[in-house]
This record gives sequence, structure tokens and C-alpha cells, in this order.
Amino acid sequence: MRYFLLLFFIGLSLLLSGVARAQGETPQVLVLTADGAVSPAMAEYLARGIRVAEQRQAEALILQLNTPGGSVDTMTDMVEGIRGSSIPVVVFVAPRGAIAGSAGTVITLAGHAAAMAPETAIGAASPVGAQGEDIGETMEAKVKEILKAQVRSLAEGRGPEAIALAEATIEDARAVSANEALAIGLIDFVAEDIHDLLNQLDGFQIKTMAGEQVLRTTNVEILDLQLSLIEQLLLVLTNPNIVFIFLTIGVQAILIELSSPGGWVAGFIGVVSIALAAYGLGVLPVNWFGLIFLAVAFVLFVLDIKAPTHGALTAAGVGSLIAGALMLFNSPSTPEFQRVSVPLVVVSSMITGGMFVVILAFALRAQKTPVRMGNQILLEKVGFVKEPIPPFGSGVVRVEGELWSAESAQNRAIPTGARVNILSVSGNRLQVQEIA
Repeated sequence: MRYFLLLFFIGLSLLLSGVARAQGETPQVLVLTADGAVSPAMAEYLARGIRVAEQRQAEALILQLNTPGGSVDTMTDMVEGIRGSSIPVVVFVAPRGAIAGSAGTVITLAGHAAAMAPETAIGAASPVGAQGEDIGETMEAKVKEILKAQVRSLAEGRGPEAIALAEATIEDARAVSANEALAIGLIDFVAEDIHDLLNQLDGFQIKTMAGEQVLRTTNVEILDLQLSLIEQLLLVLTNPNIVFIFLTIGVQAILIELSSPGGWVAGFIGVVSIALAAYGLGVLPVNWFGLIFLAVAFVLFVLDIKAPTHGALTAAGVGSLIAGALMLFNSPSTPEFQRVSVPLVVVSSMITGGMFVVILAFALRAQKTPVRMGNQILLEKVGFVKEPIPPFGSGVVRVEGELWSAESAQNRAIPTGARVNILSVSGNRLQVQEIA
């Protein structure tokens, strides 16, 4: 019986180890989802995905892409990462309605295989300036020639029509649909979804840094690699609406800290907010002239507090804040996807102006309040009787946390616990009146 149990457990362990080995040998495909403007966060996400795919010896990495474009420098980093990968990278423009615009066109061509979902588009890759504006004729010619040489190199195995179309996306900002791109040979597949793409990729031959390879993508394990917390944060910080909110909060907090020094909360919030906004401003195409109007706006707010003009400077500050924000993010040449929401700018500016109006009201009231010194500050304060006050004698009253000798102004008895109003101060004695 002992030997039978021993043989049973040995057989069971061999069976389980065989199942584990079979599972471990199941090919894996890593899937990344890049949605939004081409940014450093997206580049870091792709680089991390390639590292993970290489560590896992994945069969392939699929980059599901939906982007209107972005920084050329970041695009170049992503292209270098894809072309330098030993794991096949398949760029898939998806889902339906997605686009691979501008820099996304070059990223798609950089893939070892390229695919698009139905009803998607690719192209319009003409270069623009850092603020989204048209660049000078000489610089434009240089950048276009560099980009055309790059796409020629990436599309050289796709035939002359594909190379001509790739150049036209840069030279003439041409864009085509998924079926048009497939017909010309600019891409390899049109697929409904990831599973359809994997079925079509099976048996497809590609060439990577590691050499030629035939993809085996049937019965693969699909692993979705999500954005890390830091990558999500960096992606959020490239949203112009978020950048504007951080910029507004940061400046207000710093002004509060400067006007009331000694604390640290407002100053800390202000510095952190400005730092986060600075990252977004360094990535987004912005018109820096708008910062002048933003600075003028907050100067006007402060001046209206220091030298009140009954709200005139605050109103001008609100107008300057709106103009500065729109000029900073919403220049005519700025791409639509990188513009700040006009309602957000107007509402935020009105709230900011309202805050300074409240501060202004307190400042005006403080200016109109008579100056009091010493014990006079107790006048009209409310106190509580700690020891009863007889009609023609004195008792004890607590006012502002201090105990004072007090007499009844009407020569009436006031019991313990009664609330009294301070009418006058004579030396160290108060004249009080009971509050009914």
C-alpha cells in the first residue's frame, strides 16, 4: 500500500509538472494601448512594454494606437525603440474611428508589421512648429526632407506606391483610409480586433534585430500591459485643461502665501502645482506670450487688494486671465486636441476673480474699521459671567479667554453663566450689559 501511494504521488507530480511546463511554453503576445497625443509618457510606456516583452520572450508585442500626432522628438524615440526591439512589434491603428495622424503615421510605418481597423485613417504628417504654427520655408524644407527620408527607409519593403504615399503624407499632408492604405501596401492587414489580427499574423514573416522570424500567433496567451501610475499621471499632465487648472491654483496659492507669510500649506500647494503645470507646458505646444497676460492678471488682482479700486482692477484681471489662457493654449494654429476648454477658462477665471473680490471686501471693511488699541479692542465683545455681578458691586467675566473684573452698567444683578456685552473699559474693570 505504501509503494502504491508513493507511485501515485510521483505520477501526480509528474503530471502537474508537465501541465505547468506546457503552460509555460504557451506563446504570449503583449498588448499595449496608446491613446492620445504622442508624449514622453507614451514613449516611456512603449519602452517599458518592449522590455517586458523581451524579458518574457513574447511572440510579439501589439501597440494599439490612436493618436492625432505630437512631438517629433518623442516620435523619433518611439521609432528607435520599435526598430531596436528583438521582439516583433505590430502597430495596430484601432479601434474603429481611430487615427494615426502626423507623428502616428511614422510610428505605424516603424512597426515590423502594420495593421488598421476598419473606418480608421492614417496620414497628414506634415511638420509644424513647437507651438503648432507653420514653420519657416527653409526649416520646413529641411524637416520634410528628413522625415521623407525616414519614411522611405521604413517603407522600402512595401513597394514604390507605398513609398510615394508615405512621402505624400509629409509633403502634401495626405491622409488615407484603412482600405486605401492596404490596397497600396502601406500596411499589411485590416483587422476587426486583436483576435482577428492574431489570426492574420499567424505565419507572417517579419525581420527584426534578431533576424527573420515567422510569427506563430494561434492559441497564444494575450497579456494586456496597463499604464503605470506614473505614466497615467504624466499623461494627465499633458492635458491642457489640467495644466491650466494647476497653473491657476499654483499662482493663487503662492499669492496667498506671500500675503500671509508664516504658514507652509499654501506655499507647498503652490510650488507643487506650478511644478506640475511646468511639465505640461514643456510638452504642449503653447504660445508663451500668453504667460504675460496671465502674470498681468494676477498683478491686477493683488493691486486691487493693496490699493482698492472697488473691483475695477479685478474685472480687468479676469479679462486678462481669460485672454492669457486662450492665447497660451488656443492659438489659431494649435491642434484642436491640444486646446483648452473655453468654458473651463471662463468659469475658472470668474471663480478666481470672485475669490479676489471677497478678499477685496474684507480689505475695504478693515480699512473702514476704526483703529483700536489696548483694552479698546474689547468693546462690543461678548463675554460670559464666571462669578455673579451684584447690583452695586463687581463680579468676574470671561472675555476672549481672559478673566476681567466687571460691573453692571444698569446696576442690575447678573447671574453666573449669563452672556454680556462689553460697553466700556475703565482701567482693569469692564462695564457690561446683560444680553437678553
